[in-house]
Amino acid sequence: MAKEIQSWAYEEPISSPFALPRGVLGRLAGRLMLWLNDPSELVPLIGKQDSVLEVGCGPGGLLRHIEAGRVCGMDPSPDMLRQAARHNRGRGVELRLGTAADTGCPDDSFDVVVSVNNVAMWPDLEAGVHELCRVTRPDGRLLIAWHSATGRSPIARKNALPEEKLARIAHALGEPTQRHELKNLTVLEKRCHG
Repeated sequence: MAKEIQSWAYEEPISSPFALPRGVLGRLAGRLMLWLNDPSELVPLIGKQDSVLEVGCGPGGLLRHIEAGRVCGMDPSPDMLRQAARHNRGRGVELRLGTAADTGCPDDSFDVVVSVNNVAMWPDLEAGVHELCRVTRPDGRLLIAWHSATGRSPIARKNALPEEKLARIAHALGEPTQRHELKNLTVLEKRCHG
């Protein structure tokens, strides 16, 4: 059974195996994430970097496509980190337990920090944004992506956040925040220390 998570974005606790994957259902959720999500649309936005951190990396689908000298994936689920290790074997990807609000990383550690389809599961939006900006290098970028209401995928459209929730994320990021509409993702981008 999935652990319940109290999210800033939803009134009711979330108990989906996609929220904190573990056990058989969590491993199945990880396989579905790999099958249903297309990480390639985010890769050009991330670009080639010296260092990238993906927070909530799940089974490691995006990590396989990131071009950086240092690639780090973080997730609160040990089951997801095991899947990410299998899917990124031989790539030198660093994997660690952690959350958006508690990365355990030093200040100014990464050129780009990215979160894909997990911001709505964070218990405290502002704490997560603050922490991710803290670990982003000066003039580095924080990218927060979520399912798009205009996405080609019915799953993306079904799981899209309403505009007022996206506005709250943009407010937490502060000005200026750029918005990108990709094939299946809405991405909010912030230069953290610029």
